[in-house]
Amino acid sequence: MKALVLEEYNRLVYKDVPDPVILPDEVLIRIKACGICGSDVHGLDGSTGRRIPPLIMGHEASGIIEATGSAVTKWKKGDRVTFDSTVYPLDDWFTREGKYNLSDNREVIGVSPGDYRRHGAFAELISVPQHILYKIPDSVTFEQAAMVEAAAVALHAVNISGVKAGDNCAVTGAGSIGIFVIKLLAISGAGRIIAIDNLPLKLKAAKDSGADNIFESLEINLEEKIMALTNSRGADISFDAAGKSETVNIAVDIVRKGGTVVLIGNTSKVIEFPLQKVVTKEIKVQGSCAIRGEYDVILKLLENKKLNVDDQISVIAPLSVGAGWFGKLYRKEDNLKKVILVP
Repeated sequence: MKALVLEEYNRLVYKDVPDPVILPDEVLIRIKACGICGSDVHGLDGSTGRRIPPLIMGHEASGIIEATGSAVTKWKKGDRVTFDSTVYPLDDWFTREGKYNLSDNREVIGVSPGDYRRHGAFAELISVPQHILYKIPDSVTFEQAAMVEAAAVALHAVNISGVKAGDNCAVTGAGSIGIFVIKLLAISGAGRIIAIDNLPLKLKAAKDSGADNIFESLEINLEEKIMALTNSRGADISFDAAGKSETVNIAVDIVRKGGTVVLIGNTSKVIEFPLQKVVTKEIKVQGSCAIRGEYDVILKLLENKKLNVDDQISVIAPLSVGAGWFGKLYRKEDNLKKVILVP
């Protein structure tokens, strides 16, 4: 099969590689669409340490089942499917407690951090266990289904935040995840939604996606302006979708006393953390890791036309020219949102 391989850092090669071999509980999927995640772009230069070459990256994907293993009974050839980005063991304590995203020995598709290597979906074919599969509704396209992973990450963060109807919420970082947090907060009945980013075009996208107010991150008196919008209290919940010292500090600054800060982005391994503010404001800090069963909800929202993902897709391009699009995303050219590669 053909695949886009990270041969070494900053070098992607479209080449022939061996077809995957499926295990008894796995299915072989012919990929129809795979989105380039921001984490894939960061993996290009090795800055995260989680994509050690050689590796086929890609985990935001959809396709058609080509073959099934001997132990697979629920799925058949021809089924249109997407799949979780995490492969998790079923006999793990965390999985049995309903927290499979935290399970021991979980592996992320398209990642090789050093202790495992699991090739991803920037390829014609991929093999995955049957228990991470989800059926794509007939009305949902493969390209839309390739956006489910990012939307599900956002929904997981919204779900564990404890948001209630009418809560004032702030989102720092208006990339794909931040935009989906905004869209899902609006669907969930949140009160005022405030978006913060350093790029005007991303702020415009946030406004178009349901944010009531938008601010540039370096805006003078930002905290005071947000206090004025929230009855002099601050946001009930703030979500950080960027994962940097600056954005986490903003999220803490603008949340009310006793409020909650949900950390989604993890671009930086270590950040400067405002400990005294967190303690003296009695803020709850909640990490949000990946996905925990939110695929079904996102697929249903897509089927019912309640969630729009099309406006987040900038380009649909052949996998064979994927290296060029990776380069554009890496250099932040052309104000791109999501680029989807099609084998």
